[in-house]
Amino acid sequence: MRKTLHLLLLKVSVIHFLSSVSAFTALHPPASQPSLSPIYTSMASFSPGIEMGRGQEHKLDAHKKLLIALIISSSSLGLIILFCLCFWVYRSKKSPKTTKHSDAESGISISKKGFVQSFDYKTLENATCGFKDGNLIGRGGFGFVYKACLSNHTLAAVKRIENVSQEAKREFQNEVDVLSKIHHPNVISLLGYASEISSSFIVYEMMENGSLDAQLHGPSRGSALTWHMRMKIALDTARGVEYLHERCRPPVIHRDLKSSNILLDSSFNAKISDFGLAVTVGVHGKNNIKLSGTLGYVAPEYLLDGKLTDKSDVYAFGVVLLELLLGRRPVEKLSSVQCQSLVTWAMPQLTDRSKLPKIVDPVIKDTMDHKHLYQVAAVAVLCVQPEPSYRPLITDVLHSLVPLVPVELGGTLRLAPSS
Repeated sequence: MRKTLHLLLLKVSVIHFLSSVSAFTALHPPASQPSLSPIYTSMASFSPGIEMGRGQEHKLDAHKKLLIALIISSSSLGLIILFCLCFWVYRSKKSPKTTKHSDAESGISISKKGFVQSFDYKTLENATCGFKDGNLIGRGGFGFVYKACLSNHTLAAVKRIENVSQEAKREFQNEVDVLSKIHHPNVISLLGYASEISSSFIVYEMMENGSLDAQLHGPSRGSALTWHMRMKIALDTARGVEYLHERCRPPVIHRDLKSSNILLDSSFNAKISDFGLAVTVGVHGKNNIKLSGTLGYVAPEYLLDGKLTDKSDVYAFGVVLLELLLGRRPVEKLSSVQCQSLVTWAMPQLTDRSKLPKIVDPVIKDTMDHKHLYQVAAVAVLCVQPEPSYRPLITDVLHSLVPLVPVELGGTLRLAPSS
């Protein structure tokens, strides 16, 4: 943009210079031979030096005026170029660079794209009533999540992360960095952050119905989630993952997709949360990433060989789909020394139409069209294939789920009016 402006100004200056010269030439044409009277002609024949002297005088005047015009125009052009140069230097110094907000006390640097509000500790302490246990709504690997009421009466969730290790600090920085750049209805919204020496804080929008894990495996045992509600949650999650894989530039691999990281708002709209382990494709070497994730959701190729792709998220999504379908945890303890994977247990029965209806979550048993049940089971089976290349893209999964969700819940299924 600046280069174009400079070229334009130079062009204008040159045109101005040429027009000055043209104007001068028009006002002072070259001295032509004057028409002489017969008397002057006869005198000239005897004194030819008279005509020559006057002609030279005219030429000298014209040259002087042309020289003055050239000097004035050149000076003007030089001043304009100097002004452009000064303006460019001024703009270069003032132009915004990629900004980084550093919290000197904690040594954490947040690269920002757009605006992310920075809270002070006192504000968050007041908003959570001193982080009292009565406001505790969840817990994670490095800390706790508290219900908060901000000064503008906005309800929020504040994750308090104890800076006990460099890993905790990295996850905090990574999550703020990623969430500050992505915005989607099915991805949790970042409201702000704070950082102290011993603790870091991330402020999210409030999700009134907690996590999918709590709904399915908590005290209610999934009783609030009907078949169609479960399909809506699966569709919302697929839309969120599709946004990360296909719409973000560069694409984002979540790396820790699971039911406890799928949060539900007051209308049971699902949003993906917890981006501490997320990586952007092309920015990091995918084969050199430290193995992370949650047992039961980690894809076999990532667990065994450290190979991370978008299909790793698809595998985890397939496990979440099985949780919605069967109401069972991804890993179940059989004894003090033995555990069983949900995928391993379910696979032989998912493809058997006579057995499938018997293993469905009792809460939703016989509440769905069996044709739809078989379709969802087929999608889940494809997602959890051991070979990554056999798994579908999340876009294909999304298109498979849309017809199974009622129109009023965001899909295309039209339900027959109840009699």
